[in-house]
Amino acid sequence: MQMTTDPGAPWLVVGLGNPGPGYAMNRHNVGFMVADLLAGRIGGSFKRAAKAQAQVLEGRVGPMGPGSRRVVLAKPMSYMNLSGGPVTALRDFYKVPTAQVVAVHDELDIDFGTLRLKLGGGDNGHNGLKSMTKAMGADYHRVRFGIGRPPGRMQVADFVLKDFATAERKELDYFVDRAADAVECLVTEGLERAQSAYNS
Repeated sequence: MQMTTDPGAPWLVVGLGNPGPGYAMNRHNVGFMVADLLAGRIGGSFKRAAKAQAQVLEGRVGPMGPGSRRVVLAKPMSYMNLSGGPVTALRDFYKVPTAQVVAVHDELDIDFGTLRLKLGGGDNGHNGLKSMTKAMGADYHRVRFGIGRPPGRMQVADFVLKDFATAERKELDYFVDRAADAVECLVTEGLERAQSAYNS
């Protein structure tokens, strides 16, 4: 896939989730968790965006000096299935090529804690990705955080809107930390290097 990037433009790293404390520990909100951890590493706090229904934080990731990259971290505040509007508004405001947009999201078809990074592709029924792709096309990066399939006959919608199980929570911090590492590697060293280090 041809990728058009601009070294002068920031990367837009979008953690997908639903706003509000009731959703905070849901499986569907793992993108927010990764974004919050990255914000802590940058040493800033999210602020309401002037031009979009989102919270944003501007900063740099990676090693000090020429190896670091400018990023805009974002958490859409529109609810998951309307994420495309805020993300597109931020992409346009910060003049970010679509290939420098990264969506961090939960993924049902991967085991819990497993990461997969890719550029482009389908939405696999994920409403946040569906909304983003409809708004700006599919040629953005994805950091897919595995949450596994629902047990028994539980509906997918119920499963993703439940909190991580007790056993999962014991390992969750480690996996969220690893996902944040993967985002930093993707932005500073490129997709191929990040895939080889973090795809499992």
